Amino acid sequence: MWRIILMVLYNLPFAPWWWYQLCHYAKHTDEIPEDKKYALLKKITVHANKGGRVKIDVHGQENIPREENFVFFPNHQGLFDVLSIIEASDRPFSVVAKIEVKNIFFLKQVFAIMKAKFMDRDDVRQSLKVILSVTDEVKAGRNFLIFPEGTRSKNGNHPGDFKGGSFKCAMNARCPIVPVAMLNSYQAFDTNSIHPVTVQVHFLEPLYYEDYKDMKSTEIAKVVRARIVERIEAAEKEM
Repeated sequence: MWRIILMVLYNLPFAPWWWYQLCHYAKHTDEIPEDKKYALLKKITVHANKGGRVKIDVHGQENIPREENFVFFPNHQGLFDVLSIIEASDRPFSVVAKIEVKNIFFLKQVFAIMKAKFMDRDDVRQSLKVILSVTDEVKAGRNFLIFPEGTRSKNGNHPGDFKGGSFKCAMNARCPIVPVAMLNSYQAFDTNSIHPVTVQVHFLEPLYYEDYKDMKSTEIAKVVRARIVERIEAAEKEM
């Protein structure tokens, strides 16, 4: 909470104009080009992170596919995860989020601009509809981010189990699966500290359809989690 206040205070001279743009873009998201919307989100995010004393240390941008649409699959540490990946990624993406965060102040407008999908984890039928919708949108040209843990980890940089069902949309779309290793993202919003934080975002080598076409979703989940854990453990030794 205190870091969010710090972000707002640091950017107070620009906040009214950015807020107006966010609300306008959110209201007219179907009419505004994708790259223009993402440029606004990225600009606001970069300034907010700087004001909040959060540095984004990016690795592996060359692993983000350029010729194909894809799905990011990061470990989930907290509300800051999406903002850190917005700054780190130079390609626009949407997100699948839990329905509980749909109306959180500021994030509501960000999600509207991104045309995010919201999943009710207690409603199997609704969750299936979301997966089918994401599949169609990836096929049509949109990139997505999905947290395969389903909820944030309570153990800092140590991910929980990855759910195989999270990978169904990528499998059905036959698109690249991009593992993303997050380190220290939880320290931004999920603690009461305003001390400087460095969040590491590692885009790992993608799994292309030819790599996983003969695998079950649960097997893919284990492979992706293992790669992320390996990268996190290596990065922690380097810190």
